[in-house]
Amino acid sequence: MFSEVIRSATREPQIITVRGEEKAVVLSMNEYKKLKPLKKPTLFELFQSSPLRGVELELPERRIEPMRNIEL
Repeated sequence: MFSEVIRSATREPQIITVRGEEKAVVLSMNEYKKLKPLKKPTLFELFQSSPLRGVELELPERRIEPMRNIEL
């Protein structure tokens, strides 16, 4: 019986119910791979794919102040 659910899942997702309430879904491997990313992107990859990539920021000029003497 379970093998039939798996065969049916290759055609379309199969919803599993418990006492009439939807609890789980059996998907084909192809559908699962579409939903689940293979790996997490690195921080660099996230920055590279940002829609803000290339935007120039206007930052105020940095003030140069004399150093303070502190005791350690």
